[in-house]
Amino acid sequence: MEYDVVIGLEIHSELSTDSKIFCSCTTKFGGDVNTHCCPVCTGMPGTLPVLNKKVVEYAIKAGLATNCSIANFSKQDRKNYFYPDLPKAYQISQYDLPLCKGGFLDIKTEDNSEKRIGITRIHIEEDAAKLLHDEYGTGSLVDYNRCGVPLIEIVSEPDMRTAEEARAYLETVKNILEYIDVSDCKMQEGSLRADVNLSVKPKGQIEFGVRTEMKNLNSFKAVVRAIESETQRQIDEIEQGSEIIQESRKWDDIKGISYSMRSKEEAHDYRYFPDPDLVPIVLENEYIDNIKNNLPELPKDRIRRYVNELNLPLYDSEIIISSKHISDFFEDTIKSTNNIKAVSNWIMGDLLKRLNENSIDYSEIPISSENLAKLLDLIDNGTISGKIAKKVFDLMFKTNKNPELIVKDEGLEVVNDEETIKLIIKKVLENNQKSVDDYKNGKKKAKGFIVGQVMKETKGKADPKIINELLNKELD
Repeated sequence: MEYDVVIGLEIHSELSTDSKIFCSCTTKFGGDVNTHCCPVCTGMPGTLPVLNKKVVEYAIKAGLATNCSIANFSKQDRKNYFYPDLPKAYQISQYDLPLCKGGFLDIKTEDNSEKRIGITRIHIEEDAAKLLHDEYGTGSLVDYNRCGVPLIEIVSEPDMRTAEEARAYLETVKNILEYIDVSDCKMQEGSLRADVNLSVKPKGQIEFGVRTEMKNLNSFKAVVRAIESETQRQIDEIEQGSEIIQESRKWDDIKGISYSMRSKEEAHDYRYFPDPDLVPIVLENEYIDNIKNNLPELPKDRIRRYVNELNLPLYDSEIIISSKHISDFFEDTIKSTNNIKAVSNWIMGDLLKRLNENSIDYSEIPISSENLAKLLDLIDNGTISGKIAKKVFDLMFKTNKNPELIVKDEGLEVVNDEETIKLIIKKVLENNQKSVDDYKNGKKKAKGFIVGQVMKETKGKADPKIINELLNKELD
């Protein structure tokens, strides 16, 4: 039997505010255990939360960037449940009146077509603390540094049908949040993570199957692997005559399996009720419009500009804008050089290769845009060859040193003195008579070998154009 897979994502993103959602504690990642907390975020009796205005602004930006409508009236609710990592024993979230509703995003599918993914809602809430489990299983401790860090939860419609569609959607959301500067989206630090809701049903059946939820996946690879594994698990269960249980599951990315955490509660089981310590959020249209009118350039708009105004191929544009840090680096580089396509080529090739090989975050590019522009100018004006430029780039990547100084200190300038090159060519021809004879007997490939030997003698610094011109005169 063939099956359809139905997938929805709940994406949690920590907002890049300086302070927490209901107190003035820092949101900075790390720090000694339990040093970024106060009586408010640790839920001490008699304390009162005060909503951080910036959290509302950032959530509105996220809603507008994802085509949501923004509510003029919303409220915050207490989500009651057993939370060992929330000292109040409830989470302040939003239930029936979220800040943003009814949005959508268009993604590219595996066949390169566009597909629209609906967004049910975006609401604000507080993050939980971090449980530190004893390696021997004898107990757990709690670090409250993360408790109260502001979150937005972006809930999609169940519109995705493959793991790759889910990956594309998650990448699109991450990209937008970075471009509008509301989250650093560092998945390795937990500031962006996703819950996967998934069910399977016989192909063509209208009614959805029973869904499960996999919690807190913090990498694109984990999302894809978890979806593929859970899809197969549910199909196997169905074909063995078992029933799928609505439950929350924990994904173990190392073992490549998931296991049951608890049966999945319905929303009413959380016992939501309006938080009596927080007033409703009332927004004037003028305030919302002001945020909308000042949104930064979104990825789709930047692609359009690159293609239409900079004449970059669509392929180049899509790769460059896939990271705001890379795109901003590109923007800064083309301010200092006119060779836009060369900038694109070096970023897509050498720069991304080096960053990925060294596991360097794209926000920490170790060379300056000015130095990359200078390197390209050295190639364009004939000071160095493309081959030598690779060596210079490697040294730049390690030191961020001015490429002009590297070329001077390492003696890497192109040798374009014809008399010097003539002497080297004569020496190479004398030492490779067989290749000369082969060339004169019609084996044209022999010339390529001779050129290579000349380049070797000049340590790659001779101008290939001059070599070929002088070599033609000698051979013909």
